[in-house]
Amino acid sequence: MNTAELLARNSFIELGARERARALLDPGTFRELAGPFDGLQSPWLPPQGVVPQSDDGVVVAKGRIDGMPVVVLAIEGAFQGGSMGEVGGAKIAGALELAADDNRRGEPTRAVLLLETGGVRLQEANLGLAAIAEIHAAIVDLRRYQPVVGVIAGQVGCFGGMSIAAGLCSALVMTQEGRLGLNGPAVIEQEAGIAEYDSRDRPFIWSFTGGTQRVATGFADAFVDDDCDAMRAQVAALLREPVAASHRSEQVAQYLAALQAYDASAQPTPAQVRALFQRGTDA
Repeated sequence: MNTAELLARNSFIELGARERARALLDPGTFRELAGPFDGLQSPWLPPQGVVPQSDDGVVVAKGRIDGMPVVVLAIEGAFQGGSMGEVGGAKIAGALELAADDNRRGEPTRAVLLLETGGVRLQEANLGLAAIAEIHAAIVDLRRYQPVVGVIAGQVGCFGGMSIAAGLCSALVMTQEGRLGLNGPAVIEQEAGIAEYDSRDRPFIWSFTGGTQRVATGFADAFVDDDCDAMRAQVAALLREPVAASHRSEQVAQYLAALQAYDASAQPTPAQVRALFQRGTDA
């Protein structure tokens, strides 16, 4: 992207969760459910000295994208790192379950997940894990009827149990700034040592978990520049796709073949990782 294009862009990444949802939906169709004035905030944070947020960091919006009925579930990365607790997780799982019910009644509701999350909220422990498991089950249920599109734009990325949610989506969109991984860089460094994974080496981190690499290795489906119009067009195109005959999470044999070919005795390069997974998923 040259300087003129950079100045002209309408950044998607710089928007908050509510504004991102509004940017994707057709003008005039945004309708928020279980919003901040409903006061659905975590009861577990105040006893631990953490100030809660009135929507628990999750925005649920119904509307249309190119005329298609859609529910958009946007996680606010600026609140507790986008972590999932009991309330926010229940909002996402409940909305996905209602979308599946819509389809069973003949209304073809699709879903978009805007994933800016470090995974489970540590202050809520098992409650957050249970909520994430419910999200996983709801995605698998809904994707039988209509596409469930995940978006990882930046700047938090998508890690932990919610990275599994990303892997369960029918399709996944990423930007160059987005990151996707089961464990975050700091966690890997803490457990395996800085020689294995230096969390301060940003080019190294993005070369393995950034949007460019994840699309190239087949863990994401579309790469989009940081622009609202481009993001909306790409999401709309994926929502129009027919239900997949086989989802990425069901392609176990191909991914096992790639992992079995991996030599763990040496640190691979990003290019070697690309070659490994491209060969394994093409098998």
